[in-house]
Formats: sequence, structure tokens, C-alpha cells
Amino acid sequence: MAQGNGFGVHIPFVEHLGFALHRMEGGESELRYAARPEHHNSFDVTHGGALMTLLDVAMATAARSQTPEMGVVTIEMKTSFMQPARGPLVAHGKLLQRTATLAFTEARVLDAQGKLCCHATGTFKYVRRLPVDGRQVHALQSVPTD
Repeated sequence: MAQGNGFGVHIPFVEHLGFALHRMEGGESELRYAARPEHHNSFDVTHGGALMTLLDVAMATAARSQTPEMGVVTIEMKTSFMQPARGPLVAHGKLLQRTATLAFTEARVLDAQGKLCCHATGTFKYVRRLPVDGRQVHALQSVPTD
């Protein structure tokens, strides 16, 4: 199951965007991302969809940090954009609260000057991982909360 990308699983879209996982422990995560020109919008800054994906992955890795063998799926996400995102970006994810089956999280993206570009909150459901050819994902009956 371990992959060389640091996420522990193969995530084609994340690999396509070029996210790099720098930290995933203790309910927190840190990812780095340098948007390529094809990831920009018509204003020549990082596209909001790429930023939402970065926030989503930062929250998901924070949720998985205490049980990396588990998967998570996004239930809901709210995003606020504060300013254009330029240059190399850093995303910080945090697990705020956890139940047996849900993770409540937040994430933020900072630009190279440390300015806040966007922020999100999200809810994730813990799921059992299945082989890639078994596309169904089953919800867990319970997940340890410690």
C-alpha cells in the first residue's frame, strides 16, 4: 500500500498536480505546491479548483494522520478565497475533532510571503480501503478515537 509519494496511496490527480506531502502526523499535515501554467486561470494565478483540491487533500491527510491505513472520503467542504495565490504555496491541514466514523477538519493555503490565500473546513468519512479493482468503498462500523 505504501507509495513513494508520501501519501501512502496512489492518487493520480494529486500526482498530476504535483502536490508534495511534507508532513502527516498528530492530526496535522503540510503539503507544498508550485502551480504550473496549465493550472492557472485567466488572471494568470492558481485556479480556484486546484486550490480547492489542495485544501481537500491537506484536510484528508490530516484526518488520516492518526490512522494512515484508513481512507477518507469528502462529505462536505466550505472554501473561502482571500487573495490570489501566486508562487510556491504551502497548505496546512488540521484535524479539529473526530468521531468513530467522521473527521472534522480545516486547512489553509499560504503564499511564498506567508499571506493567507484561502481557507476551508471539511467533513470526511473514514472508510475501509479495498483493492483498486474492487471499486466499492464500505463505511467502517467504528474507528478508534484515540
